[in-house]
Amino acid sequence: MKIMKQLVGMALALPAIFFTSFGADAASKRSINDSWEFRMPDAKAWTRVHLPHTYNQDAYFGRDYYRGKALYRRALPIDSVDPSKRYYIRFDAASKRADVSLNGNKLGSHPGGYTAFTYDITGFLNPGQYNLLEVTVDNDSPDIAPISADFTFWGGIYRDVWLIDRELQHFSMTDHGVDGAVYVSTPLVNEKEAVVEVRPVVTNDADKAANLTVTSTVTAPDGKVVATMKKDVKLAPKQSMQLDLKSDKILNPHLWSPDSPTLYNVKTVITDKKTKRELDRHETRTGFRWWNFDGEKGFSLNGRPMKLRGFNRHQDQAPYGVAVTDEVARRDIRLMKDLGANFIRISHYPQDDAIVRACDELGLLVWEEIPIVNIVYDTPGFADNCELNLTEMIRQHYNHPSVIAWGYMNEILLVTPGPDRKEWPEFRDRTVALAQRLEKKLKEEDPARSSVMAFNMTNLYNEIGLDLEDVAGWNLYHGWYVGELKGFNEFCEDQHRRYPDHPVIISEWGAGSDRRIHSDHSRPFDFSIEYQQKYVEHYLPFIEQTDYISGSAYWNFIDFNVAARQESMPRVNNKGAFYNDRTPKDVAYYFKAMWQDPDSVPVLHIASRDYDNRLQTPDGKHLVKVYSNLPEVTLTANGKLIGTQKTDNCFAVFDVEFPVGKNSLMAASSGGIIDVMTLDVRPVASLSKGEDFGINIGSNCSFTSDLSNAVWMDDAPYSKERGYGYLAGEPKSTTSEIYNAADCGPLFQTWLSGPVEYRVDAPQGTYEVELFMADTSRPAPALANLLDKSAEKASEAARCDVLINGNVVEKGFSPADGGFYQTAFRRKYIVDNSADAITVRLNPLEGTPTLAAIKLVRLD
Repeated sequence: MKIMKQLVGMALALPAIFFTSFGADAASKRSINDSWEFRMPDAKAWTRVHLPHTYNQDAYFGRDYYRGKALYRRALPIDSVDPSKRYYIRFDAASKRADVSLNGNKLGSHPGGYTAFTYDITGFLNPGQYNLLEVTVDNDSPDIAPISADFTFWGGIYRDVWLIDRELQHFSMTDHGVDGAVYVSTPLVNEKEAVVEVRPVVTNDADKAANLTVTSTVTAPDGKVVATMKKDVKLAPKQSMQLDLKSDKILNPHLWSPDSPTLYNVKTVITDKKTKRELDRHETRTGFRWWNFDGEKGFSLNGRPMKLRGFNRHQDQAPYGVAVTDEVARRDIRLMKDLGANFIRISHYPQDDAIVRACDELGLLVWEEIPIVNIVYDTPGFADNCELNLTEMIRQHYNHPSVIAWGYMNEILLVTPGPDRKEWPEFRDRTVALAQRLEKKLKEEDPARSSVMAFNMTNLYNEIGLDLEDVAGWNLYHGWYVGELKGFNEFCEDQHRRYPDHPVIISEWGAGSDRRIHSDHSRPFDFSIEYQQKYVEHYLPFIEQTDYISGSAYWNFIDFNVAARQESMPRVNNKGAFYNDRTPKDVAYYFKAMWQDPDSVPVLHIASRDYDNRLQTPDGKHLVKVYSNLPEVTLTANGKLIGTQKTDNCFAVFDVEFPVGKNSLMAASSGGIIDVMTLDVRPVASLSKGEDFGINIGSNCSFTSDLSNAVWMDDAPYSKERGYGYLAGEPKSTTSEIYNAADCGPLFQTWLSGPVEYRVDAPQGTYEVELFMADTSRPAPALANLLDKSAEKASEAARCDVLINGNVVEKGFSPADGGFYQTAFRRKYIVDNSADAITVRLNPLEGTPTLAAIKLVRLD
């Protein structure tokens, strides 16, 4: 009765949708993304939504985003049910567990948020009535990977949902979410000949035996049929059978490669042997290619050496989360390809079919993986679900020629208790056992493709037996999370000395950048645009020039959402070569200059788009970098020739004197290649004119508010030439988010600590002096990924007297009063300055006081 009331209520609002409108084809398929209703468990009212959909927009606003269940429903109006058909519903993904029922009958529970699943709904349909489809999604299941990871676990039905019908004799629709189980491989490929093998799973759902003919044809890009395979088969009632069809040799095949992604069409058809009527059809595309990973020589494709050049990719885009359309996937692959990429690591989970289809068509080689990240849990069912998800990923994307490697673990020892802990043997044994199980399963499912695993910066992976995969991926962040840039080279060289026969790829490397932060003296973890460029300019040449490194995937293609991230841009991992909206950062053009052939794709890019609004320097001179794959670059500023330089490591740097105001820049090179842009130079604030004068205390970087466009200058010890600086105090920083900081978060993440004294030379007059502080005695929990950057300790809350020009303006002050830890504190004071400077002192009473920024404005 309850279900009937729900159906009646929904029938009043929803349009009629009939299977009978599918047409006369033997098989029909269409999306049903419209007309869904959604509610959270504690809500009474349903809201209308269109798929794809996620219920985690809250991940953009706080680290404690919702983890739990949510409800979806949809009416399925069915005019009639054809007894000669089977009906299915297919979900491309729902994160991360989905319990599905139809008319109160449970269809199943799918564990895994990134792979497709299909249910046969034939026996549960009520023809002539509205049928109620209900889905409960849960993004907090402790038995399903991922459980710990550096990305947001978006909940929802965030990919397409399909209604499908098939004749009673058809290619299997219930084989691990595969949309018609026909598996295509190329067991023999070389430049002279190739063989195509087709393994369809044919099902007879009728109550009587069926005599069938299965035919598979291979068609070249020019439309010529190059192979035909045929087999007769008799199936008993309710029987399924896998066939094996193998072509004769195809001579002189066109090979698939990133430069020439040639695809052949494979059409496989089931017909009734007697009547010749077509019952089911499956079409896919394949490519002829072979590859090899070698410990000394790196990677080769089709017998030729090739450096794998690419990116990792997460799938979100603000403000939609992961509820994005196929166009987003295709757009992203085009952007990578435009830079010269030939490779993608689809991280850290299987992604939409549209991604691998685009890789097939545009020419990107693919490493795809399941999301076992950071640690292997002993939750009941966890290992079984991992194996299931691996099987689903392989079978669902088996036919894509772009895929060369399957992965199943990422940084799996990152939060595992180490060898110095008593729990270590248990965790070690569980981790190795799961790896062995998945490696075995992977090779059973697909012995032709390579197996990969991503390690992180410790040889422990090799020592305990996790070096069982074909290719070792290394996630290396020397010069960012740990050590210095040269540590990257040294680590790679050490690994190669120890394990010269084990192929390696650099599966992650990257540094964060924040467009608001700039420095002429950039350093690790300052999040300046300039340091990210320095980092990439160090890593990429070493990778390119080292034969034994098969290639790399930069981390990441985009700045992506991580609800638990803090740092300079809370909720964002900002290591991307592109911003989250897919605007390229300047550093993206360094990749393009390194990877594109200058004869076919000349690259010339003035790398100042991320810093096109600057403060004037004391001498008026500014560094201007130009990325190019051309031999030399000529730079002109405001119509005046600055000079010509030879490029080194695909860039040249010019020292340019700019006046205040709008400045035009033009870079030129051979062949008439030019790039132009406008750069705005602003005067340093004048205290005598009443302009905002801000200092980013304790930081080597300037900071520009993206709200007000106000600039806080970088800090240094006091000097007369500079006119401001600290007289006492020690620069410090935090990775923790500072709450209520509005547009100025990074200002509060660096500071001077200790007895602090600061001086700003200022003419006599009345000033508004604004002090920025935050109590950092209780740092927020940091992600394990921060490695040695996460070692902040809790300490005693600070209390101090605040003096301006020797006068106490706050006595016994603490920014933590009232329990406001990690919270931004800004207070303004009106000060009459009768001297030639304004000084600020923090005299400690308890703990260690901090001063994060100062802003001065003259009022008279």
